[in-house]
Amino acid sequence: MYASRLVVELRKLAPDARFFGCAGPQMRAVGVESVVDAEALAVVGLVEVLAHIPRIYGEFRKLIAAARDRKPQLAILTDSPDFNLRVARRLKRLGIPAVYLVAPQVWAWRSGRVRRMRRDLASVLSIFPFEKAWFAARGVSVDFIGHPLAWSAAPRFSRTEFCARSGLDETKPFITLLPGSRLGEARRHLPAVLDAVEILRSHGHTQFVWATPVGFLERGGSSFTTFRERISALSIQIVEGEAWDAIAHAGLALAASGTVTMEAALLGTAMVTFYKVTEISWRLGKLLVSVPFYTMVNLVAERKVVPELMQSEFTGSNLAQAALDLLNNPAALDQMRADLAQIRESLRRDSDPLAEAARLLVVRYLKEVRY
Repeated sequence: MYASRLVVELRKLAPDARFFGCAGPQMRAVGVESVVDAEALAVVGLVEVLAHIPRIYGEFRKLIAAARDRKPQLAILTDSPDFNLRVARRLKRLGIPAVYLVAPQVWAWRSGRVRRMRRDLASVLSIFPFEKAWFAARGVSVDFIGHPLAWSAAPRFSRTEFCARSGLDETKPFITLLPGSRLGEARRHLPAVLDAVEILRSHGHTQFVWATPVGFLERGGSSFTTFRERISALSIQIVEGEAWDAIAHAGLALAASGTVTMEAALLGTAMVTFYKVTEISWRLGKLLVSVPFYTMVNLVAERKVVPELMQSEFTGSNLAQAALDLLNNPAALDQMRADLAQIRESLRRDSDPLAEAARLLVVRYLKEVRY
């Protein structure tokens, strides 16, 4: 999403620019030629990735070959740091400057990667304010551009319109389910999330929305078959491609830890967060991770603003209880929303962060463009 918006802003300054690389649906929609499908890299977990390494290495070679043949003036890397930091090393050998859009979270785990960033990256475009000092102290060129969502996250429809579109009763609150935007994480999280929904329904909360990307269930194919009967029995409305509306108009979100928790924070929606990986990945990760919290909302606030249910704590009963603790305590809900408003202010800048990023990139790295 961020990279596709950056492409749009770059085209305003460099209308003749051409883009190619690793692209998903949103990147392709703005005219980025897909050499590698981004979905091919969407694997989460230290152990889970092992079976995919041969295929991922093939995609890596394909991408580097395209860079060698076409000799782009600039590479913009986003997400997938284990993949992209290797890409950056090869690009440097080819004389292609690489800029990282959204800094890898090396301040949280495997901080040794900062040496590779200092060596192989031309600069980092940071979206969190605390990162600027952290990277600068370690010799990495960094610009804090602000969080793109703080500038853009907003519902498209009024609550009345959204409820009508989604088959919801506007007079009653609803809870939005966000079990993950990657197929693997959604499959891991759904059993406990559906257990929580069942408990919440028994307490009188009857409206639930599962917000998914467009075509998500189709891509999941038979892997979601076992969940469809329960989803139907629990009267969960599936809404595609309208996540910001589903979050903004919800009374509460149950959200997998990740970017979606920042979206909920910026939209002012109270939430309970969770995450789970394989037990082996969890145990290995604990050796590598050094942060006081796992959810980005709490990391930015530097205190526990939203509940976190991680790994063994993430059960249907625990998730339902954490939700009920908030739903039955209006004062706690109001306090969380006030805390989220403070977080939103800390992430805002005076101008669109991605427009500012485009201006920086054109001035510093692109030549023979109209600016």
